[in-house]
Amino acid sequence: MVEPSLTVRASSWPSLFDCAYKWEGIHLLGMRNTVGLRAALGTAIHAGTAAFDQGRLDDSGVSIIDATGVMIDKLHDPENEFDHGRDGITMKEAEFIGVSLVSEYCQVWSPKYNFVAIEMNTKEFDIDCGNGVVIRLKGTLDRARIKKTTAGVGIADLKSGGNSVQNGVAVTKGHAAQIGTYELLYEHTTGQQITSEAEIIGLKTKGKAEIATGVIGNAKQIMVGDENNKGLIEFAANMFRTGMFYPNPKSTLCSEKYCPRWKKCIFKGD
Repeated sequence: MVEPSLTVRASSWPSLFDCAYKWEGIHLLGMRNTVGLRAALGTAIHAGTAAFDQGRLDDSGVSIIDATGVMIDKLHDPENEFDHGRDGITMKEAEFIGVSLVSEYCQVWSPKYNFVAIEMNTKEFDIDCGNGVVIRLKGTLDRARIKKTTAGVGIADLKSGGNSVQNGVAVTKGHAAQIGTYELLYEHTTGQQITSEAEIIGLKTKGKAEIATGVIGNAKQIMVGDENNKGLIEFAANMFRTGMFYPNPKSTLCSEKYCPRWKKCIFKGD
């Protein structure tokens, strides 16, 4: 086996295509910034829903009350660092939103699915970028579930946030790269083909708590390309081979809130 030039978490891979300059700062240069309470709430919500879904899969009897308890515990975890001054939300409000969303998810949404894996561990996936540069993806399918439908196996990925649901539909724009990466990793790990359309399950944490779904139909093709188009993997290989990680000042996440490189970035145009 060829030794990789760099090992990265699979869950970080999609952000490379949003702003590679920010990705380089975080994942290669070790730059960090502190998230706000709403991001910490999202992490807690995912912990609670994952506990419930794993309980369904194991038939271990995890109740809705148990799942909301996991969410509360995660929200108050001392290691769950966040900036209390961000996001304009109090801890009490965060708890209320979290309990509402976890309860609705467990009672209404989870039973609609036949899950066969929760946040599955994957085999290492090597990408040969040329010139002796090999990038290794590893990790779990964070926040994703593997669903089984009449059409076969597919990805159901949970996304939380203030704008994760709009007009009664989960926002899917910007998530195709992550879903495509997860589909490739699932097939690489199991040897089974993804045949069912992927879904985003959106959990809205701002304003009225709301849950909805949206479909992504061609995620893997976006990653690998076709006879007429290069895939994102080929573009990524060029970045790793040359060491050129391009900035994207038009990214919706181009702000001090999301990017630890923002203050020193000359490309943001201010």
